[in-house]
Amino acid sequence: MAIVGRPNVGKSTFFNRLTESRQAIVDEMSGVTRDRHYGRVFWNGKEFSIIDTGGYVSRSDDIYEEEIRKQVILAIGEADVVLFMVDVTGGITDLDEAIAGMLRKISKPVLLVVNKVDNSERLYDAAVFYGLGLGEIFPLSSINGSGTGELLDALTSRYIVEEPSQEDDLPRFAVVGRPNVGKSSLVNVLVGEERNIVTPVSGTTRDSIHTRYSRYKHDFYLVDTAGLRKKGRVKEDVEFYSVMRSVRAIEHSDVCLLLLDATIGIEAQDVNIFRLIERNRKGVVVLVNKWDLVEKETHTMKTYREGILKRLEPFSDVPVLFISALTKQRIHKTLETAVEVYERRKKRIPTARLNEVMLAAIGEHHPPAVKGKQIRIKYATQLPTHAPAFVFFCNLPQYVKEPYKRYLENQLRKNFDFTGVPLQIYIRKK
Repeated sequence: MAIVGRPNVGKSTFFNRLTESRQAIVDEMSGVTRDRHYGRVFWNGKEFSIIDTGGYVSRSDDIYEEEIRKQVILAIGEADVVLFMVDVTGGITDLDEAIAGMLRKISKPVLLVVNKVDNSERLYDAAVFYGLGLGEIFPLSSINGSGTGELLDALTSRYIVEEPSQEDDLPRFAVVGRPNVGKSSLVNVLVGEERNIVTPVSGTTRDSIHTRYSRYKHDFYLVDTAGLRKKGRVKEDVEFYSVMRSVRAIEHSDVCLLLLDATIGIEAQDVNIFRLIERNRKGVVVLVNKWDLVEKETHTMKTYREGILKRLEPFSDVPVLFISALTKQRIHKTLETAVEVYERRKKRIPTARLNEVMLAAIGEHHPPAVKGKQIRIKYATQLPTHAPAFVFFCNLPQYVKEPYKRYLENQLRKNFDFTGVPLQIYIRKK
């Protein structure tokens, strides 16, 4: 089901109510929703997908409104049922008439929803919308929820609803980075359609957008996120929520594709985003986008990679790919590498093999003695956590310092290939 309508009639508020989430950003300013936004709705044991769209504006010169118009048309093309939302407080506007005229030409069911009907007086005002010629109307209030039950009953009883799928078990790959590094362009190229709005203006994407990717023997979610800015530069309320949503997308992902701009290089904000990924123990692939714009010599790529890894220390065991979303250079290598990192993140090492390798490495380089006391590490095991974590048991855990923990981590990486995956090392009393 796709929700369409002119700007500021309450589409995103209604979307959030149906999905029981705060997925779509809501603000009194019109035009906040710019991309299609997907969610799942459960009602009386049935489940269906819902698409929130930006406000439809016809014949506008605004760059965003032109793109929003294309997104609405795409959403109508994807949906089985179209939910046309109008605002009872404004009556029928010229824009409502224009949208109704467009919807009368499509062969799909259209339900006319009159929003902001939150008292009996407005219920009478809603009758005017029969004049749009779209049949039955459904008066409701997105804010307090009145009338939504009747609409959902009508939806689930009239239209075939498929059985719930197990999509939520699929891996999630989040595309993250500073504003205007090409995140939406990359997702559009991978998916093969203009799924997300792309303009030369930084900060176009404001929500985190999930796209199912199922081709070339891959099956996962791609999550395009808003650009993460420095805290001091986040001024608009809407932009603040966009940044929060990007942080949440990182928290709920399995692997993050961190995009850098090849023409600018790695900056402090890129490193901050990388540290956020590392703190959340997510897999990471660094993608240097716009590589086609860089003048190259014999060792340009090698020098560039070394410079990036130097800034990311001490966690520098990370794959770095040089790509171009515009020319599609190494685009498929991006997915292959992300899947490899995802598999490494799930890796379980048998305890016997772990001890065989690690005790030999410890024997070659013992922890330094402290106050004349020898530290003896006797045993290691991998913890049953969602990201790789290892515990080493010894007689004096309080004396094992950070440099030696890094030695243990480097040995794990050297022997078991954890490229792109943060590791946690714990030292415990035997």
